[in-house]
Amino acid sequence: MIKGAIVVNGYMRTAKFEEITGLYEEAAKTQGIELEVWYTDQLCYGFEGDHTPFINEEIKDKQFVLFLDKDVMLARQLERLGLRVFNSARAIEICDHKGMTIENLAYSGIKCPQTILAPLVFRGMYDETKKDSYMVHLEERLGYPMVVKECYGSFGMQVHLVHNRKELREIRGEIGDIPHLYQSFVRTSIGRDVRIHVVGGEVVASMLRCNQGDFRANITNGGTMHHYEPNEAFKEMAVQVCDKLGLDFAGVDLMFGEGDEPVLCEVNSNAHIKNILDLTGINIAEKIMAYIGKEVTKDEGIIDL
Repeated sequence: MIKGAIVVNGYMRTAKFEEITGLYEEAAKTQGIELEVWYTDQLCYGFEGDHTPFINEEIKDKQFVLFLDKDVMLARQLERLGLRVFNSARAIEICDHKGMTIENLAYSGIKCPQTILAPLVFRGMYDETKKDSYMVHLEERLGYPMVVKECYGSFGMQVHLVHNRKELREIRGEIGDIPHLYQSFVRTSIGRDVRIHVVGGEVVASMLRCNQGDFRANITNGGTMHHYEPNEAFKEMAVQVCDKLGLDFAGVDLMFGEGDEPVLCEVNSNAHIKNILDLTGINIAEKIMAYIGKEVTKDEGIIDL
């Protein structure tokens, strides 16, 4: 029997997250995989005096780790100890930072909004009370309205739409020393986007998200979900994004550009799977565990008779 671990954040033990963990546990059983749950607050890791990496629990004896957190350093430590981690630490790191996502897709031909990465500002050092010089660059390049995104964030909560310099100045005053970026506003996709789940290079489920009262389509912000079959251009972009970023699985959010062409919004390395299950009946956990089982078997040269 294949033995693995699932790592989840120990400080987010809400009913929703526990339910998602349970979906993966049940899916593992159907694949003949023994999956043990580990919370991040149970794991103490670091380096000995000679720089040898260690971790306090026997998770290192597993054959793989399904990593559903964003603690990149912990994921990297598990890889150092010889474990196959799904998704890899590098892939999680890229997806968790919206600026890095765009950067790592440079020259790929994947269409995204025009993006400007904010300059580094050390904590407590932001002060533009006497000048608007940087805002001039943003206005000339992007115009209004423009989208302002914190590089770290989920559920659309750290995404803002600004309509003039006053609003831009205000939001920069709030997040000037937090990693963030600026993007052109995709008017053709106001309040709607497509979430496409990709596992092992294949599209396994999708849905249309719509929000009548917000430019963001996220369900958490009041959006609604609808059955939707994306065309080949949308599917191809989702798969290509995952391939370029080295993702085993992901939820890829695409907007509607001119002529309804796909435009990348963002990529989620550990997208939630409950909403898509409720809408479509498709259990992404089953797709992911089946993929992991095949990959681990292949890695270890096990022949399935």
